[in-house]
Amino acid sequence: MMRVVLPHHLRTLAQVGKEVELTVSGAVTLRAVLDALEAAYPMLRGTIRDPLTGQRRPLLRFFAQGRDLSDQAPDLPLPEPLARGEQPLWIIGAIAGG
Repeated sequence: MMRVVLPHHLRTLAQVGKEVELTVSGAVTLRAVLDALEAAYPMLRGTIRDPLTGQRRPLLRFFAQGRDLSDQAPDLPLPEPLARGEQPLWIIGAIAGG
């Protein structure tokens, strides 16, 4: 069971708590996790990544184990503690201001 922590605006949209649990079949990659997240919560399609290109939305970042995974290739395996559900993948919304 994979764990994902969502930012407030996505939690509100999906009507879930801070953290969701997902079943990811096959290799646990960022693409597979996002596919599972969008399958479980269809209202999130297009909010995390562009539906045509599959690219991450510019104001969202992915973090795990204190590392920024935002620019990692989407098909690279995620660290084992994430795949085992011991640690969550964090999706963080950027904070901007001026």
